Amino acid sequence: MAKREPDPSSDLVRVLIADAHARARARLRKPLDEDERFDVCAEAADAAAAVQAALRERPELCLLDVRLSDNGLAAAREIAGRLPNTKVVMVTTSPDDDDLLDALRAGAVGYLPKDTDPARLPHVLQDTLDGGAPIPRHLVTRLVAEFRDHGPRRRSVLNDDGHHLTSREWEVLDLLRQGLSTRQIAERLFVSRATVRSHVAALLHKLRLPDRDALRKLGQR
Repeated sequence: MAKREPDPSSDLVRVLIADAHARARARLRKPLDEDERFDVCAEAADAAAAVQAALRERPELCLLDVRLSDNGLAAAREIAGRLPNTKVVMVTTSPDDDDLLDALRAGAVGYLPKDTDPARLPHVLQDTLDGGAPIPRHLVTRLVAEFRDHGPRRRSVLNDDGHHLTSREWEVLDLLRQGLSTRQIAERLFVSRATVRSHVAALLHKLRLPDRDALRKLGQR
């Protein structure tokens, strides 16, 4: 199908909504349909369809579920890379704020909880178009910590290649060194066990260590 050219005579902001659940898409769409500044030009229920719709419609804004077909971040990366004039905002119910950092690395300009008051959504999106970044206040602290967590004390345990660890990886490493299990770390950090295992795998790879015992002993010599 040929790409559709945006209508230069229209002042409406074209928005793509991508979420696996029809009810979630409807909740996002309703306040935009009721606001004369926006036009929901397409919906998608999976990552592949979201990318195809974005390339076809070339909207000004894309609202993507971060867990979309387990590839929401990949869709964000594809859309941001191929459509530099389209702003991508991730929406999520995930309690794992590492998703925020992953979303920004993928090219998203913001991160919006799904429980955001629908009445505020048009204003948040307009602010995004004006250069703002929709990031929940409690996650701003996490962003600041991410940039601060490269001090001499923590760099001292990095390997010769200079791989840096994320804030969450440092938290997992510290808890491992305290002897906590995967289940206990997941409960402490309010994330899934699969997320903890993913962080452990990243630590082993970055620090070139063979197993969890080596991580536990790190820095104890």
